Amino acid sequence: MPHARPTERPPTGHTGHTTSTAERGSFCLASCTCGWRGPARRSRDLARKDADRHTST
Repeated sequence: MPHARPTERPPTGHTGHTTSTAERGSFCLASCTCGWRGPARRSRDLARKDADRHTST
């Protein structure tokens, strides 16, 4: 089984955070350079939205 494939997303807003998503099996997880981690999602789109919400707050 391949390892997680991170997908970098540029920072949004003025926070300077850099988020990424990684696939683990059938789940996708969002994380940030500040240490934040979102919940495991089956939907990549929901994981990306979690990351976007994190950087906008």
